[in-house]
Amino acid sequence: MKSPTDAWNCAPTRAGASARRRTRQVEVRWGDRAVRIGGGAPVLVQSMTNTDTADAIATAIQVKELAAAGSEVVRITVNTPEAAREVAAIRAQLDRMGVDVPLVGDFHYNGHKLLTQHPDCAQALSKYRINPGNVGKGARREDNFARMIEVACRYGKPVRIGVNWGSLDQELLARMMDDNARRAEPSDASEVLREALVRSAIESAQRAESLGLSGDRIVLSAKVSGVQDLITVYRELARRCDYPLHLGLTEAGIGSKGIVASTAALAVLLQEGIGDTIRVSLTPAPGEPRTKEVEVAQQILQALGLRAFAPQVIACPGCGRTTSTFFQELADKIQAYLRTQMPVWRAQYPGVESMHVAVMGCVVNGPGESKHANVGISLPGTGELPVAPVFVDGERTVTLKGERIAEEFQAIVEDYVQRRYGRAHA
Repeated sequence: MKSPTDAWNCAPTRAGASARRRTRQVEVRWGDRAVRIGGGAPVLVQSMTNTDTADAIATAIQVKELAAAGSEVVRITVNTPEAAREVAAIRAQLDRMGVDVPLVGDFHYNGHKLLTQHPDCAQALSKYRINPGNVGKGARREDNFARMIEVACRYGKPVRIGVNWGSLDQELLARMMDDNARRAEPSDASEVLREALVRSAIESAQRAESLGLSGDRIVLSAKVSGVQDLITVYRELARRCDYPLHLGLTEAGIGSKGIVASTAALAVLLQEGIGDTIRVSLTPAPGEPRTKEVEVAQQILQALGLRAFAPQVIACPGCGRTTSTFFQELADKIQAYLRTQMPVWRAQYPGVESMHVAVMGCVVNGPGESKHANVGISLPGTGELPVAPVFVDGERTVTLKGERIAEEFQAIVEDYVQRRYGRAHA
């Protein structure tokens, strides 16, 4: 499998978000390969397994699936000694399968013990995720956090300091609430909570630097489950520090709710140039693949013009002019075909990920949209002549009719890919 740095670092497809926020650049390495976070690098897509990490084979298989779908960094839970003992085996299995994706270890509560007691785990991971609210209390918190940072320094590993409002440092929050209560004009409790998230993240990063971890090995996140809260918190983080930021609406939800909420929050921040890695934390529907969250994250970045991952299909929603479902079926078939071909096309036809294909259902917008796409077809609507003109780079080239329109149009798309993007490869 190709390295994420080779396969996914695509140029923007058009003018999209405003200028990116200037940050330090963090390098996440595995073997002799690396991905870069921040510092002008493309916004990366991340995901996380939901397997029991102690099951090395199942975890390696899911990591492979996520990487194949386009996840450029994959996080795994490391919560028990049994899980920690299998991390090196998971990395080795991935290497044997040719899966060049960095693994991030997700640590809570006992990370200081697991990282120090299982050096093979500490070395096999490319990055650690530490939640400062879940490493202990009082002096023990300071000691546990220091032990984890010491391991990161010893093995040259970057760290994401990830604050969540569901597991915020309660001592810090209590102090800030008390201070706020003593003010002449106290702030709203929600404002104090947001400020506590920002302070926890930044102060923990500063503490890590004081312990010897270089500032270019630190990524921050401060995840919440409310869209407006997330936007407010990340704007403030971006204003007050230059660490790269990982974006994600935690516990986004299931189905359309999770997709819409994540898109609403991430799109605003990305459009403002905030965010260096993203994850869409969807709850999979029963039987739904874990890779769905990767696809949604890619679509957000591609819709904003920040990255290009796969050719896009433009299709009309249908109306009274399009009583036939043929155009819907063809659009779905072409979209599935394009995504299925991408693992092969990406290597053979550089630039194909920016291609647009239009599948339109009637004469109103059909010819116009088809002309604007690289390849487009305008299918007949209700009462229209049973013919389908095809446009290639704005020019009408052929008119399809009969029972094999779908197959013939797919052949035209494939021929276009070979002719247009094959030259770039040569």
